[in-house]
Amino acid sequence: MVFALSMPLLMGGAGLVAETSFDYFQKNHLQAAADAAAYAGALEDRAGSSAATIAAAANAQATSNGWSSSSGTITVNSPPASGANLTPNAVEVLLTMNAPRFFSAVFSSQPITVSARAVAIAQTAANACILALDKTAPAAVQVQGNSTLNLTGCDVMSNSVASNAVDVWGSAKLMADCVMSAGGITNKSGLTLTGCFAGITQAPRVADPFAGLPTPSPGQNRSIPNGNKGTTTLQPGSYSNGMSLSGTVVLSPGTYYVSGGNFSVNANANVSGSGVTIYLVAGSQVTMRGNASVSLAAPTSGTYSGILFFGDRAAAGGSNTFNGDAASSFTGDIYFPTQQVSYLGNFSGTNGCTQIVADQVQWSGNATVAVNCSSYGMAAIPGRQAVTLVE
Repeated sequence: MVFALSMPLLMGGAGLVAETSFDYFQKNHLQAAADAAAYAGALEDRAGSSAATIAAAANAQATSNGWSSSSGTITVNSPPASGANLTPNAVEVLLTMNAPRFFSAVFSSQPITVSARAVAIAQTAANACILALDKTAPAAVQVQGNSTLNLTGCDVMSNSVASNAVDVWGSAKLMADCVMSAGGITNKSGLTLTGCFAGITQAPRVADPFAGLPTPSPGQNRSIPNGNKGTTTLQPGSYSNGMSLSGTVVLSPGTYYVSGGNFSVNANANVSGSGVTIYLVAGSQVTMRGNASVSLAAPTSGTYSGILFFGDRAAAGGSNTFNGDAASSFTGDIYFPTQQVSYLGNFSGTNGCTQIVADQVQWSGNATVAVNCSSYGMAAIPGRQAVTLVE
């Protein structure tokens, strides 16, 4: 009699244990889906993808790992809405899923809601001095001729998937911590790498580090005086007929808004300035003669801290040529997200502080470029990045 009376209790207890174990299994399974989704979202975030693309990647990974939209919900936040990693390079995924009731259905007909949360973050392992943003161009980064480019403590990165996305051409030499490409690397005999065993191919793309930089306002209308045989001192503002510089020219600190013509440094000119940002509207480009002397430095604080040249994102192609004599110097970031930069000559910035982010980069000449440039107001450019689950 006692055994018979206790059987319902024993069976009920066994049923509850089995149901609890099943729910625990479902929870672990859902957590694995959330982890995979957050990781996939962080990969897209690292590449600079839109919020919609990040969410789509997370959704696809959650689905392939057993989560179903028919029985649950997904929320993707970048940056996370809560937790200890509220940074733009982190992605948070929240998943829910309805689990069926078995024995406990005696007490309630409502399904059990299982939830899981994961956060993944892209962390920079090394920084780049040269970043080519074009996603398909051949030789998006090209070091050519008899040049020797020495990158001290930093990488070269190309987002192009072309087989020769980074091309060290002819007898050119490129020394860097590492060279990375979303595609391939050619003429590896010209490479000397100190931070990785070999060039890294098929690497995930890197986001435009200056994508959030606002477009400058034109400011006061300005013009360049004619016939001045001495030193010409120019003021920041809008130069609607371009800036063609000859003789000795000093640029006062501020932002120069160039439209209607190129920013040109003519033969034998001597151009200098510090605290300067030069913005070129679509249709305006940089041209410099090799026998000119140009010494320019970016601001060290403010909105355009570290930004020396800034090309209009609306520009459709075109090339900007940076040249000068051995005494020339460009201290700051050269940023042309939709245009090519051709860097010629045997010079760089003060203490090697010249960084280039452009659609494509071609380098000729001998120069040493460094990465530790925070004292000049320059931010580091992410190169090698690892995605890690942190929550």
